[in-house]
Amino acid sequence: MTVTSSAKLSQIAALSREDAKTAHFNAVGAKNVEGFQVFHNLVLVATYIRPETTKGGIIRPDRNLAEDRFQGKVGLVLKVGPIAFKDDNVNKFGGRYVKPGDWVVYRASDGHELYFVDESTGRDGTPCRLLEDIHIKGRVEAPESVF
Repeated sequence: MTVTSSAKLSQIAALSREDAKTAHFNAVGAKNVEGFQVFHNLVLVATYIRPETTKGGIIRPDRNLAEDRFQGKVGLVLKVGPIAFKDDNVNKFGGRYVKPGDWVVYRASDGHELYFVDESTGRDGTPCRLLEDIHIKGRVEAPESVF
């Protein structure tokens, strides 16, 4: 089994042009998200895969799509742990929080990478990350506005 294939990344990228949120939610799969329990102060995000065609009409090659998996700094929040964004003796969040459906910014190296296997094929994982709440740097309206 491959972890993720260029075909899977291309599929997500093709659908991202029209509706990036739906493309990423569907790529992970509702069943996978429902069956995954996030603990502590962790946040589960689907790594944003940019559309395969730029606004200027340039088609991004498969190798470039794969770079989103490694260097992507934006993700779609899928689930939030029970104590994420709760003030404690060390961290104060100032009332800031994230919820499923938010696009968030983070440093790619801060998260633990994992994959959700495609429900229909049983292979080709969708890249996701588990991040501690303190590693989420901000929220953006449009994921394509950051790279």
